[in-house]
Formats: sequence, structure tokens, C-alpha cells
Amino acid sequence: MATAVTLTPIEMLGRLRWRCRRGMLELDLVLANFLQRHHAELTAEQCVELDSLLNLPDQDLWLLVRAEGFANSDIVTLLRLSQSDFG
Repeated sequence: MATAVTLTPIEMLGRLRWRCRRGMLELDLVLANFLQRHHAELTAEQCVELDSLLNLPDQDLWLLVRAEGFANSDIVTLLRLSQSDFG
């Protein structure tokens, strides 16, 4: 039986920073910008949601960020706003 591990906010930020390093440069830029701008205001639930989104393959995540996929998510909305900084 697996047990859930509770991370401190600093540990979660480190985990998210590491997981935001992707194989696609565009995602690297958007995700790094997103964390830099919004990490302090994210709730624990939003951090868990972002962590779950980072399980997606790069192409699927990129489609969500580029607003080409349906998503009813505060995190995806913030990611889309962050990517608009890059054109």
C-alpha cells in the first residue's frame, strides 16, 4: 500500500521547477516564466494540479497552453497568459 508524501512548499516548488524542464524549448520558456511570476500565489491544490498536468506528454501540454485544447482549469488559464508574453 502506497502512502502519500506531503511536501513542504519549498520542496513542492523545487519539484515543480524540476518537472517544468521539458524537451520542448517553448514549454521550457512558458513554464519557467509561469513559475517565476505565479509560484508565490499558487495554492496547494493548484500546485498538485500543475504537478498532474506535467505528467502530460510535451505535445499534449503544448496544445493546452496554446489554447487549442479544452481545459477548465485555473492553472491552464494562467499558463496561457504566461505563454502570451512570448507571442
